[in-house]
Amino acid sequence: MTSLSSKVFRFAIKHIASRNFSLKVSPQVQRARLEKASLPFWTSFKFTRQTVDVGGIASEWIDAENADENRVLLYLHGGAYTFGSSKTYADLASRLSHSCAMKVLVINYRLAPEYPFPAALDDATYAYRWLLDQGYRAENLVICGDSAGGGLTLSTLINLRELGVALPAAGVCLSPWTDLSCDGDSMRTHEEIDPFLSAEWLREMATLYVQLEDPKNPLISPLHGDLKGLPPLLVQVGSDEVLLDDSLRLEQRALSDEVDLTLRVYQDMWHVWQIFAAIMPEAKEALLEIAEFVNAKLNDAEPVKQQDSVELVD
Repeated sequence: MTSLSSKVFRFAIKHIASRNFSLKVSPQVQRARLEKASLPFWTSFKFTRQTVDVGGIASEWIDAENADENRVLLYLHGGAYTFGSSKTYADLASRLSHSCAMKVLVINYRLAPEYPFPAALDDATYAYRWLLDQGYRAENLVICGDSAGGGLTLSTLINLRELGVALPAAGVCLSPWTDLSCDGDSMRTHEEIDPFLSAEWLREMATLYVQLEDPKNPLISPLHGDLKGLPPLLVQVGSDEVLLDDSLRLEQRALSDEVDLTLRVYQDMWHVWQIFAAIMPEAKEALLEIAEFVNAKLNDAEPVKQQDSVELVD
């Protein structure tokens, strides 16, 4: 049964999205508005935030008091590749750190349209390799992201595999945008019920990131890539999203490529509802599921040989 708080937030989200996620509002204005509005919710646990330079990528360590210092979740934020930051995702990152008992590194990867593909992919790949270079072991790492960051999580895993870099223990994708050609059926069938995103807006944001590249390039749209050899994946998506089919089709792709993928469709939920974990029971349930999945995969991971220490190249 849908909670009362989710019904209230659904109404609020529809109003906020219509004002901000519009073709009439430039990505730069969207960034400024969200940065200004990003204040962490009150938490019942203590956590610290510390800025860190990851090879020129401004980033933040977010560390809950119960975090295991040897385990790291690399978080790739959402924002259609055009906005979002460690500031806008500080609250969610702190809750992931607490629920998973892991340190979280949130990177401020470069954004389109100023920095189109492959800037975000290059930054995410570099950040993962930087963690290995700092001495963190691959079997103690997880990559997680939402929306565009969810798609970027998959693209980064594919890129790391192709580079011969030891892969993390798991990947987690929240409402991932896996197909920037925007061909999923739910782009049409869910247009009226999605309170957050519109297909038209997504297509416009896709052009800002893709520009002259092929939108079905697997490093842009991992749905169209070879997933073989990727670590276990957890995908959470809302039943009311225009991006629902990006996850449903990903599940079929993973099945054909023999990848361990767990898909959970949350009924009556919208895009990245997990950010409301301070208020909504459905979001709290999602974070608990992430924690259970992540810790199971970390505990099951086999030690990786020393090739996980990779020389970084600027």
